[in-house]
Amino acid sequence: MSIRHLPASASADEICAALAEDGCVVVDNVVRPEVMDEVAHELRPFAEKTPLGPDDFSGRRTRRTGGLIARSPKSRELVMNPTVLGAVGKMLGHATSFQLHLTQIISIGPGEPAQTIHRDQWAFDFFPFPRGYEVQCNTIWAMTDFTAENGATRVIPGSNRFDDKLRFTEADTEPAEMTKGSVLFYTGSIYHGGGANRSKNIRTGINITYNVSWLRQEENQYLSVPLEIARTLPVDLLRLMGYRLGAYALGYVDDTRDPIEVVRPDLARNGFRPVLETQESASFLAAHPQASSDKSE
Repeated sequence: MSIRHLPASASADEICAALAEDGCVVVDNVVRPEVMDEVAHELRPFAEKTPLGPDDFSGRRTRRTGGLIARSPKSRELVMNPTVLGAVGKMLGHATSFQLHLTQIISIGPGEPAQTIHRDQWAFDFFPFPRGYEVQCNTIWAMTDFTAENGATRVIPGSNRFDDKLRFTEADTEPAEMTKGSVLFYTGSIYHGGGANRSKNIRTGINITYNVSWLRQEENQYLSVPLEIARTLPVDLLRLMGYRLGAYALGYVDDTRDPIEVVRPDLARNGFRPVLETQESASFLAAHPQASSDKSE
């Protein structure tokens, strides 16, 4: 099965439908190539200091540079891209909310062999999530063209419906070839891996991943982004980073305060209070009015 491509004008429904069916889809030319150059320029000092991976899975010829929100103002536009957030919101809409899971440049150097084929949701202690219940939605932005020769991410379309803990080789996969500025979407349940770089150039992509807010984030955004920087960020981005309630009572601070108030005390003074943001939560509270005042022991 080949990897489906959609135009940048594709709707959230179209992207989500492709993800539900195949577990992956490429959306072409979401941003101009120059945008990726700007991000690369901002992150170059950090990427150059990033050590190579410590093991075969991370890649001994691969550099993984994180902390993008703190280090690159331009990358925040990618994190908050409307096309991406619309599709992720549809894909993870069964949860009360979703959050930013990680931000990372992945630079695969020449001579790097193919990565072990895996599912990203195995990061959650290999918990066997029910088939069809997605807990994360991933994106990889092409900072350089992705080709089969230079290490394009390799996926097995449709493997989101496969059994868990299966083993595959690079030969079982398809390369997600795409041009600079395009985005590969893939679910946490898709079998995939970084491709072997058989070229003489570095293949670079930005991995920005989102997950349901009741699971722990892979990258600790609260420590990756210093508080003095966090206080300068838009509220919508702060909430996406995790400064929000993950469900009815997950992630509150001290006396059940909304965590946004720690970063933006002015919101508390203005009477800002957390709201439950899904119809399911609203319906639950309507049917169980005592839940709005109950506190767990």
